[in-house]
Amino acid sequence: MTTELQDRPMMAHINAMFKREWDSLAFADYGTDIAYSHKDVFEHIQRLRLVYEIYGVKPEDKIALCDKNSSNWAISFLSIFTSGIVAVPLLADFHIDQIESLTKHSEAKLLITSQKVYDSAHTLDKDLLINVATFRPFAEEEGKETPLTKVFKEADEAFKKRYPEGVKAEDVEFEEIDLEKLALISYTSGSTGNPKGVMLPYRTFWSNVVFCHDFLPTPTDQDQFMSILPMAHMYGFSIEFLYPMTTGRPIYLLTRIPSPQVLLKAFADVRPFLVVTVPLIVEKIIQTKVFPALKTPKMKFLLAIPGIRQIIYSKIRKQLIQVFGGRFIEVIFGGAAVNREVDKFMKAIKLPYTTGYGMTECAPLISYIGHAKSKVGSCGKIVSRMEMKVASDDPQNKPGELLVRGTNMMTGYYKNPEATAEAIDADGWLHTGDLVTVDSEGFIFIRGRKKNMLLGANGQNVYPEEVEDVILSNSLADECVLVQRDQKFVALVYVNDATLERVKLQRGQLAYIFESSRPAVNELLPKFVQITAFEVQEEEFQKTPKKNIKRFLYK
Repeated sequence: MTTELQDRPMMAHINAMFKREWDSLAFADYGTDIAYSHKDVFEHIQRLRLVYEIYGVKPEDKIALCDKNSSNWAISFLSIFTSGIVAVPLLADFHIDQIESLTKHSEAKLLITSQKVYDSAHTLDKDLLINVATFRPFAEEEGKETPLTKVFKEADEAFKKRYPEGVKAEDVEFEEIDLEKLALISYTSGSTGNPKGVMLPYRTFWSNVVFCHDFLPTPTDQDQFMSILPMAHMYGFSIEFLYPMTTGRPIYLLTRIPSPQVLLKAFADVRPFLVVTVPLIVEKIIQTKVFPALKTPKMKFLLAIPGIRQIIYSKIRKQLIQVFGGRFIEVIFGGAAVNREVDKFMKAIKLPYTTGYGMTECAPLISYIGHAKSKVGSCGKIVSRMEMKVASDDPQNKPGELLVRGTNMMTGYYKNPEATAEAIDADGWLHTGDLVTVDSEGFIFIRGRKKNMLLGANGQNVYPEEVEDVILSNSLADECVLVQRDQKFVALVYVNDATLERVKLQRGQLAYIFESSRPAVNELLPKFVQITAFEVQEEEFQKTPKKNIKRFLYK
């Protein structure tokens, strides 16, 4: 751990923030009446901490947390995090069998969860489940008396004795926790076989948060944040929840599925300080609304005139900025690569956006650079307190696996030494599995996943993600997977109903249209990776909880 982090104690920062913002809004569930001031948050944290203490949950024991994003999720997490207890956040869209299996694998003493999970559970001890909506045991709500309901009653009495006049700002004194202690176990795959529970100590999160404070502008008293991505994912957790929480500014949590309609209204209402999202939302807006308008004969003529082109681009930029509320300092993309055509266009119109890169194993930050210095196709430079190297004898021209190590890095996979040894080598380098090139200035360019790489007929490396990006930019495909059969490349494509409606086509016409477009697409691809056929899929590709296509299912 670096001296820099030791000189900036985490809990001291959080304590000062709570005292400073005592009466101001901390969390609110967007579109509802549920809202908590920092005083409210602290009170609920202290009530839950008393429960853990009386029940005998010790520091480094585990408590699981499973629900969709909500203010109550945030408060429940903070009650665990500030106690030195290990949090085990589970994705709300995991199947109940996965939730039960991972709760047991983690050895969690308690599970804070939703009514839906409580009703569905069949192997967990339901008496140990706490309702995230009420911060009370489900058993108590059913009129049962259990050891846990008795603990809650004891905790109620203890709270009254400790705070006879209610909580006050001067009561906020969270004790510092050794940053090397385990803070969280993240299960991202939902696997029930030999799961990979990423073990992340406190230093990983505090390093991520400190980086955000150091490299992003300080929000003003008028600024507020919005949490869109699942908080059980480290991208959404660290950048949309933990960092904003430490600024003291309000966080509006999106509790519904983030459809484009819901998101656009939320952006307009909240007008967030920072937009943290996956590229898909912006790509869809630009590909379905902007590009068709720019490709009309009249617009092509106008865009050929430099002065007029800049006026048109300026108007588009202002409209896109308003789409996200009009107050943000930057759009940060993560979780997937940005479509190259969209990337170049956003850079041309000077939209304030950048692309970062990370993984759960680094909580998640590995690389980032502000939009003013970003490059098309790059995910920035290695972040503070991390170092990298590329397994290539010519990393500027020949892709190699990216290896990283440093403060943001996990300690390993919980109860899975084999997977840990496979991921972290003897010198402490984490093997990311991503193939990259790095230019002379240190900018990282992701070329594809090592395990996805294919070989051309003459032994050339083929990166499916790059080929798929060309197809997605130059066809009707909404999703694409490149496969190799007998040394020939076949593109599996899926077109969703919204696209079909937009272009006024029937699904039965797609095979002919894609086959007709194949020569034009191949013109854009290297000679050693020509598409021999398109196969139209009737259903969208199956995906992981992180919304990545399960490539292994498609051959």
